[in-house]
Amino acid sequence: MKVAAAFDHRGAKLRDAVLAAIAAAGHEAIDLGTGADTPPVDYPDKALELGMEIRRGAAERGVLVCGSGVGASVAASKVPGIRAAICHDTYSAHQGVEHDDMNVLCLGSEIVGAELARELVRAFLGARFDGGERYLRRLEKVLELERMTNG
Repeated sequence: MKVAAAFDHRGAKLRDAVLAAIAAAGHEAIDLGTGADTPPVDYPDKALELGMEIRRGAAERGVLVCGSGVGASVAASKVPGIRAAICHDTYSAHQGVEHDDMNVLCLGSEIVGAELARELVRAFLGARFDGGERYLRRLEKVLELERMTNG
């Protein structure tokens, strides 16, 4: 699987850990940067870039990192077709994919360290959408919300 990874200037401190975790899980990382904490890079810009990689089909999933993970998840979820969530525990990282078809994992570099980030990426990438009737029904409702609000 191809996995887009993007980092704002605060998220850059987890860049190496996230990219290594993607590779260790046997997937190809598409590194969208940034690799340094200066100059500042705004998370909405990285969210759009990552979201468009997924929309274009260049990546199946993405990992987006900012300082808290909150801004990244809010911004990424505004891109049609992106289902992003902040996850700082492994249960949410895999359950979000299994039940909600989450396609972008958002992390906060000020909240999780490198080892937990690697575990979260592993859980996220190892999960598959369950596809059960109740999950499909709920996903269709989410997609309908997106259609209704995006014209």
